Formats: sequence, structure tokens, C-alpha cells
Amino acid sequence: MMPPDNAATVPPGGDVDFPAEGPNSGGGIFRTGADTFNLTDIGTYQVFFQVSVTEPGQLVLTLDEGAGAVEFEYTVVGRATGTSQIVGIALVQTSVTNTILTVRNPAGNTTALTITPLAGGTNPVSAHLVITRIS
Repeated sequence: MMPPDNAATVPPGGDVDFPAEGPNSGGGIFRTGADTFNLTDIGTYQVFFQVSVTEPGQLVLTLDEGAGAVEFEYTVVGRATGTSQIVGIALVQTSVTNTILTVRNPAGNTTALTITPLAGGTNPVSAHLVITRIS
């Protein structure tokens, strides 16, 4: 979730903050920072995210299994115009315990992304990140 005070800019190669927690059930997935999440068990995870940004752009999932974050090209989603949400859903597989997951503005992009906290009206909107272990 994202409160209305997170009008952050995400530079190329930077990770999106999800500064507030929503519902959580079970163990095995833990927040380690505003933009990092620890997948404690080896397995396959379904990851869904949506983020309102002001400019055209892209987002990608990364996994860090101990040697630095790797962007998974098959998870890149984006939009060419407008000020709507960027939405993605993908399966990722971990091969070591305690893998760190992030949602990132791809490093090769040239545009910083501005998170839009009041998209479409006067009510704050949220960014969502849902991580579900499926096997």
C-alpha cells in the first residue's frame, strides 16, 4: 500500500517503495525495507503489482539471490502514453533461501518515474504489491 505522502521519484535502476503494509497471512515472505521483500523459501511465487506514475515508463521485477539484483526481462511491463497505472503479474522462481524481490524502474531506461499519489481525483491512490507462494 502507499499513503498519499509517497510522491517519490524512482530513477532508472531504482526500486519502487511500498511504504505501508496491508494484510499479511502466513510466513515466509517478509519486508526488509520500504522497497525490498525477502522470499525465505525456495519456490515459485506469483507476483502482482500496480503503481500509478505520471510519465510513460516501465517496471520490472528483480531477484537478488546473493550476487546482486537481476532484472527479469520477461516481467517488464509498461505504457507508452498517459498517466494511468503500470500493472504487472508474473511468476518468479527462487533457487536459494532468503531471495530479495523488488519492483524496479529498469536500469537501461532513461526516464525517472514519478509516483502519483492522487491519481484521477482528490482521494489518495495506493500502489499494490501482492506476493503469493504457489509451490
